[in-house]
Amino acid sequence: MNILIVADTVTEKLLDQNKGGPFLQDISLILSCGDLPPEYLSSLTFRYDVPLLFILGNHDLRYTSSPPAACRNIHQQLVSFDNLKIVGFSGSRWYNGGVNQYTESQMSRFIAKMRFTLWRNGTPDLILSHAPPRHINDAEDLCHRGFRGFRKFIDKYSPPYFLHGHIHTLFKNNSERITTVNSTQVINCYGFYVLKI
Repeated sequence: MNILIVADTVTEKLLDQNKGGPFLQDISLILSCGDLPPEYLSSLTFRYDVPLLFILGNHDLRYTSSPPAACRNIHQQLVSFDNLKIVGFSGSRWYNGGVNQYTESQMSRFIAKMRFTLWRNGTPDLILSHAPPRHINDAEDLCHRGFRGFRKFIDKYSPPYFLHGHIHTLFKNNSERITTVNSTQVINCYGFYVLKI
């Protein structure tokens, strides 16, 4: 299964039927890690004709008034797709009081609310977030620090994949995107990334 993950910046070649390469021919699911125009998500669902699941980033201001068509927000939810269990967490660290910004304690409460669901359904396969875990692919300025609660989540549940955006980095190759923590691959999906499962 090929999963297209997008975050933070519009990549026009993903919308072009004649570009993108053969690796984009067999996409089964699209995931958005936030900070993208809702119209872009709608266009991706139209282009690939597959489900699109998303969470919100700290710059996603128009999703209430102009939600993306045929896409599903999975913030604080566990959803299943083709035997994959996917959990979503929107937002970044609080830094100026804007939308989708949370304190460490708020994010810890979001995670705690998932405890019973995870106990009942087992370890999730994919975690979809905007912000990274603290000290893993994050930065030191207040806006771009990751959440300590995400690191605790990884230590407790060991999901195979933790997917995030928010950290704008240009990569020479895909291996630079990935940091392995215990048995979890933490992947910075800035721009786009294709996960093969």
